[in-house]
Amino acid sequence: MDIKWREGYEIEVKTNGDEVTVSANRDGLLSLAEQLTALAGEAEGSHIHYDRFNSLEDGSAQLIIEKRASGR
Repeated sequence: MDIKWREGYEIEVKTNGDEVTVSANRDGLLSLAEQLTALAGEAEGSHIHYDRFNSLEDGSAQLIIEKRASGR
């Protein structure tokens, strides 16, 4: 899957106990929406791994989004 980012995107992921907050600017939200749409068309088990080394703001928690089988 080809991961594309809109120019100027900003995304931050924070955790607090069992709560996860994803904060993003407009370009970040549109980038995520496009990537999730692409992931929906991939095989079960496919995933996108986001972290501060490849896409998130410094200090962000890692975020993995995985496609699973329906009906689970």
